[in-house]
Amino acid sequence: MATGWAGDDAVHEQIDATVKDAVERARRQLPAGPGRERCEECDAPIPAARRRAVPGVCLCVDCQAARDEQASFSGYNRRGSKDSQLR
Repeated sequence: MATGWAGDDAVHEQIDATVKDAVERARRQLPAGPGRERCEECDAPIPAARRRAVPGVCLCVDCQAARDEQASFSGYNRRGSKDSQLR
């Protein structure tokens, strides 16, 4: 259903454009280049296969997993009841 001067698919086009812009922005922020041969944090060797798979890699698998785990902790119980979310 069209409203005002907008076309029938205007909302979907706007959503698609927003998603496309977000994906492009995220891709520009990805590291690039050959990557490091040793981990920045623990100085462990980074295998050549990982360097080929992840351009610009600077952490070994263990250090990257630890960093990802830290970043994903929000402190909120999102699976609990509504009461637990209201605290």
